[in-house]
Amino acid sequence: MIIRSAKYVKGVSSYSQCIVSPLPQIAVAGKSNVGKSSFINYLTGDGKLARTSKQPGRTRLINYFIVNEDKQDEFLLTDLPGYGFARVSDAEKLKWADLLEKYLANEQQLKQVLFLVDIRHEPTADDKMMYNYLFSNNVPFTIVATKADKISRSQVNVRLAAIASTFKVGKDNVLAVSSEKKTGKEAVLNKLEQVLRCHYEQQSDQ
Repeated sequence: MIIRSAKYVKGVSSYSQCIVSPLPQIAVAGKSNVGKSSFINYLTGDGKLARTSKQPGRTRLINYFIVNEDKQDEFLLTDLPGYGFARVSDAEKLKWADLLEKYLANEQQLKQVLFLVDIRHEPTADDKMMYNYLFSNNVPFTIVATKADKISRSQVNVRLAAIASTFKVGKDNVLAVSSEKKTGKEAVLNKLEQVLRCHYEQQSDQ
């Protein structure tokens, strides 16, 4: 799959503001500071598409981007609020969690969640909660291990195996990515191509 274009559409702070569209949606989820914005910029080839920050907790909205507009493989990419950020009020955490859960539970066009975890560390309790939610609610997802440039090559496979074991999936179901070193994008795009091809084939059969 080739991403030819990507542009920001809008950000929403409540589920009632979410975009209603027949386009398939691919969501990016992960804890605060896992590198979601950098991943989106790397994936789309636009270094300024999603705002990056060294301060965790910046993504407080669902941000929508339209990818390959007016092409056969057009889709909406959604950047979901980061979870697990400690330095906000409990009320703010509940607001983010409510927005996140309503989107995941109700978005009919959600075709895949790219579930980001930090390759350097054991998945957090919040990561495990997100995994359990996706698995229990039959939300299709792919685990993407970010920041692969922060460890040695020999450790990448070790960490992928450990993450796969934690989530009880095969090691091949965890994709290592580095936005800094520009590695791993092809595997993610191949996965998205499969997902979108399946969606559009189903649409043409109807």
